[in-house]
Order: sequence, then C-alpha cells, then structure tokens
Amino acid sequence: MRAWIGGLALVSALAMGQQPIIYPAEGQTPEQQKSDQAECQLWATDTTGVDPVALASAPVAQDQQAVGGERVRGAARGAAGGAVIGAIAGDAGDGAAIGAAAGTLRGGRQQRQAQAANEQQLKQVEADRQSQMESYGRAFKACMEGRGYSIQ
Repeated sequence: MRAWIGGLALVSALAMGQQPIIYPAEGQTPEQQKSDQAECQLWATDTTGVDPVALASAPVAQDQQAVGGERVRGAARGAAGGAVIGAIAGDAGDGAAIGAAAGTLRGGRQQRQAQAANEQQLKQVEADRQSQMESYGRAFKACMEGRGYSIQ
C-alpha cells in the first residue's frame, strides 16, 4: 500500500500550489472524509498514472549537460592551434595568444548555448510536472465530488 503522509498526495493538490478546501456536503464524519480522501488519492493515482509523492520527490533534471569550463578548454585549443599557425608564420607566441583569445570567445559562446539548453530543459520538465499534477488534481476532485464533497 502506498504511504500517504498527512494528505501529502493532496499536496500539490490540484496542482495549483493551493491546498483545496473540502467540505463534507452530505454530513460525512471526519473519519469518513479521511477514508474517502485516501481512496480518492489512490483512485486518482491509478486513473492518471501520476503519483504526486513520487513526482514531488523526483529529481528535477537528470540529463543536464555539464556547463562550465568551455572558456578554458576553448582557450587551450585556440592557443595550441594558434601556436601551430604562428610557428608556420614565424611567431608561435603571438599565434598562441591570438588563438587563446579566439578560443576563449568561442568557448564562452558554447557555454552560453549549453546554459540556455539546460534552462529550456528545466522549463519543459516543470511544465510536464505541472500538467501531470493538474491531471491528478482533476481526477481527485472528480472522485471527491462523486462522494458528496464540495471542493474549492
């Protein structure tokens, strides 16, 4: 049996970050309401395939690409390439310096692109979670209303 800690499944309940207000419109007892809530939480999870507890505790982004060090790597590659070109032209030191500067700029651009890709991925993951929680919330609400509760 799933562990539902003090209505934690209601958590992100209705996925709007607000705790729903549940009124026993047909005079249900507090014990009956607890039982109905637990059953509706299980039903909503089974119906939607969304487990709010697991969803809330899942890591946000596992597949993010590493960001950082692009400028240093770019400078090193640029310096090496610049030194080779500079040696051919007669001044390896100047070639290395020019190559390092160009490599740093290129590495910075790559770092910004990687960061933007990671931010986009995070936004998509959050949007997916929000959509799943909204689906779960609608199912939970439908179940509770079907049992005679008013939910706001």
